[in-house]
Amino acid sequence: MTERASTLAPFRVRSFRFQWPADLATSWAIEMETLILGWYILVETGSVLMLTWYASLRFVGTLLSPLFGVAGHRIGNKRLLCLMRATYTVLAATMMVLALTGALTPLSVFIIAGLMGAVTPSDLVMRYALIGETIPAHQLMGATSVARTTQDSARIAGALTGAGLVAALGMGAAYAVVTALYALSFLLTTQVGGPRRDAGPAAEDVSSWRDLKEGAAYVWNMPQLLAAMWLAMLVNLTAFPLVNSLLPYVAKEIYLTDQTGLGYVVASFATGALIGSIALSRFGHLVRAGRMMLVFCAVWYALIYWFAQMQTLGAGMALIALTGCAQSVSMISMSAMMLRNSAAALRGRIMGIRMMAVYGMPVGLLIAGPLIQRYGYPLTATVYCAIGIAATFYVAWRWRAALWRRDAPANAR
Repeated sequence: MTERASTLAPFRVRSFRFQWPADLATSWAIEMETLILGWYILVETGSVLMLTWYASLRFVGTLLSPLFGVAGHRIGNKRLLCLMRATYTVLAATMMVLALTGALTPLSVFIIAGLMGAVTPSDLVMRYALIGETIPAHQLMGATSVARTTQDSARIAGALTGAGLVAALGMGAAYAVVTALYALSFLLTTQVGGPRRDAGPAAEDVSSWRDLKEGAAYVWNMPQLLAAMWLAMLVNLTAFPLVNSLLPYVAKEIYLTDQTGLGYVVASFATGALIGSIALSRFGHLVRAGRMMLVFCAVWYALIYWFAQMQTLGAGMALIALTGCAQSVSMISMSAMMLRNSAAALRGRIMGIRMMAVYGMPVGLLIAGPLIQRYGYPLTATVYCAIGIAATFYVAWRWRAALWRRDAPANAR
């Protein structure tokens, strides 16, 4: 087995050996929070609109992601990520205290979720920026695939553990676990290493605005990056809301199940995604990332459509597991392609701009809420998927030279 083909090759880098468990702890905590608070808001308010508003607050910071990328370039990605994860710990501890004292209300959840949402969307920016500056270029597909397993495994464990803890011990005890995970992540992040010697020059003494404009101009003049940005905006607008933040509604109103059933649905999606991540971590060096991103994006939409037509828990779990696998393969291919095609000194800013596309998710959620209330989840999902597939084919056609040709940089192996 060559180093390039080895799933464990990234762990030969000391920094990655600390970053991976730190990212895992953060991902576990985030997924537990998402499940716990989404169900809490839906039960306490009884409104799908309130659920979509809460879910939207979790992404308010996406517009700040490029600035986080600039800040990471200036003060160091490791230092900034440590500050971010310390913030998560403090906010989670505040939620824990409110829950333990019986003072937790939907309003306090909205406030803390808004503060957390200003920071957490940029966590992925910093993760990928650190990978880009610490992992050799030929291992980037494998490293991003292995890194993605932290999110996928966290959705499984977070979904099942979060539901079980709340049911057995209550909200306060569940948040004690969340707080402990964030604290562990902070401690591990302090041990992450610095950039490789060839990772690019240090930040120059120029304005942050110039840094940001430089990153935006770079994306605009790289067709494969520009196409990936448009595709990222598309899936966050029309795909992620249906299989992420709206799953509490699907579980409660369509499958007529409880919080444990919701945990099974979320875990099924994450299991499929984890399978996709592991497959790419092993065989990613054989993949033409540009093509893979497009093909599996279209497959993802087709599977979401079928999932939305299911009326039973078992059938829904099976379809959403396949959906998770397609989503994972498409998004990992996108991230690896963007890291590989970005200048080393600009990776943080470019991934920050990429995270701005996540702002499509709150927009998609806020549109979906009234549509679901009026027309139902299946019809809303059908419309979203039709728009998504059509737009995916347009991106594939519009940037076919940059994304589909075998010799295009996006398809380098």
